[in-house]
Amino acid sequence: MKTDDDYNVNPLSASWGEDGESCIHLQIPVDCAGLRLDQALSRQLPGWSRNRIQTWIAQARVKLDNQSCTAKQKVWGNEHIRVYPYFNEPPSVHGPEAIALNIIHEDNTMIVVNKPAGMVVHPGNGNRQGTLLNALLHHAPQLENVPRAGIVHRLDKDTSGLLVVAKTVETQIRLVRQLQQRTMKREYLALVLGQVNQAGTVDAPIGRHPTHRTKMAVTSRGKPARTHFKPIESLTGCSLLQCSLETGRTHQIRVHMHSIHHSLVGDPVYGGKPKKTIAEIGRLLAEFPRQALHAWQLALTHPENAQTVHWQAELPDDLTTLLNQLRRCRRGCNIPLDPC
Repeated sequence: MKTDDDYNVNPLSASWGEDGESCIHLQIPVDCAGLRLDQALSRQLPGWSRNRIQTWIAQARVKLDNQSCTAKQKVWGNEHIRVYPYFNEPPSVHGPEAIALNIIHEDNTMIVVNKPAGMVVHPGNGNRQGTLLNALLHHAPQLENVPRAGIVHRLDKDTSGLLVVAKTVETQIRLVRQLQQRTMKREYLALVLGQVNQAGTVDAPIGRHPTHRTKMAVTSRGKPARTHFKPIESLTGCSLLQCSLETGRTHQIRVHMHSIHHSLVGDPVYGGKPKKTIAEIGRLLAEFPRQALHAWQLALTHPENAQTVHWQAELPDDLTTLLNQLRRCRRGCNIPLDPC
């Protein structure tokens, strides 16, 4: 894990300018030598797109060694940068809503939330309200001044579990860097179809499905993706796995498990049909209404004191109930095989 000395390689801080605007102070690291200014800033400010950074430079909202600059200007390392972020998002998308949150931890830099299944993380087409972002803005109104209301990473709508939210721009940048450098650890519990008898790793690139554009797939044109898994419990017709991510691609665990013929129970997009098993178990697996995936554990380096911190969220009631039903069937059912 990183320490304060690691952060000193690339100083980063936030303050308020004389006109009340937030200001980010950073120093260009030497490994960015020779890059254009907009390219270097994209690396150092991963919470924002390169297009947005270019706009800020054009609007003179970026100062290089206290001077005006251009996006194409080369940097050589150790330059001092000031960025004055400007937010101009539609209020209808970012409206606060009084939605209850299950907060596991909160301090002056970040919030750790246990997201329920069924909650969308960020507003989008068809989901403009009722999202985690809307709830966060109500809980902590200052998040209006942080990109995406401080959301650092996402979970699918029907995946439950732990998410970390940054309360300041500086914290968000540092947490996103931990994701990029793979020092943030995320562990999931997944109930998959079929018997998985040994641990393994799926190392396969993930990208947009070539014909079904709403789906992801393992494809040679995709981005690198790696998922480690190990069996926790063997159940009739399925297995409970612990999965850990090295990368964070869209639908990564769902796509990787599907690619090795162990789709998640209840997955409406990548799911499969339960193989020949006890009839009652087959019905339980087929009727589970969402992908059986839970973000169980989260570990990271605290951005303020560089200490390793760790949280765990127990399985939600629907998954706990399903597992208990499967265990009872395994122990005592003498029911005929499902002909399917």
